[in-house]
Amino acid sequence: MKNKRLTILLLSALSLLLIPLIAMQFTNEVDWKAGDFMIMGLLLTGTGLLCEFVLGKVKNVRNRLLICGAVLLAFFLILVELAVGVFGAPFAGS
Repeated sequence: MKNKRLTILLLSALSLLLIPLIAMQFTNEVDWKAGDFMIMGLLLTGTGLLCEFVLGKVKNVRNRLLICGAVLLAFFLILVELAVGVFGAPFAGS
């Protein structure tokens, strides 16, 4: 079962990365470089693996939801910061 979930997780990350790749073929508005794909792939895979780890180790359903929610919140905050620089970090997007 764990190998199946890991395969689904990796295929999901890959399929989400295909969205900007396909969009780049049709518009100039999406302009990702190889580094952008690598960082997003790392973020997606890391978030999925952290949630998978929590699901495997934490038995209480409430705690699972809270921890996975915190992981997803951190993912979205990092994503927004990299995309538009809401918090003004030096590595943020413009």
